[in-house]
Amino acid sequence: SAIVRVGARPVLVDIDPRTFNLDPEKVAARLRSGGSHKIRALLPVHLYGQCADMDALQRLAEEFDLAIIEDAAQAIGAKWRGRQAGSLGIAAAFSFYPTKNLSAFGDAGLATTVDAAHAEQMRHLRNHGSSRRYLHEEVGWNCRMDAIQAAVLRLKLKYIDTWNEQRRERAATYERLFAEAGLSRAPTNVDGRSSVTLPQTSEHAHHVFHQYVIRAQRRDELRAFLVQRSIATGIYYPIPLHLQPCFAFLGYGEGDLPEAERASREVLALPMFPELTESEQRWVVEAIADFYS
Repeated sequence: SAIVRVGARPVLVDIDPRTFNLDPEKVAARLRSGGSHKIRALLPVHLYGQCADMDALQRLAEEFDLAIIEDAAQAIGAKWRGRQAGSLGIAAAFSFYPTKNLSAFGDAGLATTVDAAHAEQMRHLRNHGSSRRYLHEEVGWNCRMDAIQAAVLRLKLKYIDTWNEQRRERAATYERLFAEAGLSRAPTNVDGRSSVTLPQTSEHAHHVFHQYVIRAQRRDELRAFLVQRSIATGIYYPIPLHLQPCFAFLGYGEGDLPEAERASREVLALPMFPELTESEQRWVVEAIADFYS
């Protein structure tokens, strides 16, 4: 939405089916197919709490003279080669929506940048384009975080590393329980894919598991079955961005981004939060095993 609102045109590229993040090989193919002179920036999303392949994307950014703007909404505390999400490009955006790893009492967010001039301009833009009271150098917005959200976030900030580590521990527990249930080596379908595919973490990524997302064959049937067992799940996301009605003007159609489309039919987010107990996780995994048995 932000891209369109400033008069630019988003160019969408397919995902890596293992991580659900932007596929650098497909980005490279798009840049080398012509028209790259019109592209000004790369905008990788660090989806579900895992950084995109920033080594490859940074090489492409250097080759084609592009800025990198990170969508780190789901990735506070995530790292790539030890560097924090939000420090890997020229600018980044974080979300503190109540479902995020670090959440406010309501809506809130944060923008970061490594460029002092951009930082100063963002301070102006968030406050009606004003650098001092009653003086407006440019047209801006009211994007100030209110004091209640700031107070809540300041209090919770000291716990984020602990909470993220607890999420990583819960993810490891899921992996162990799925292995014990035989689901990580589940019988494959005729197309050679497992009934359940667990999240995969890139070698250089420090994953903070905003969501624990599996791929599931017969996903919608499985989800309905889990509801009967009083197990809540989520689908992030059921309609790929290129098929959203608001972006029909971009001209994409079904089949243009096949990996994103397949993911939209298969992804299922299981319960994931720091307070999740092993017995609760076992209940989830046993229910999934029952469904596929």
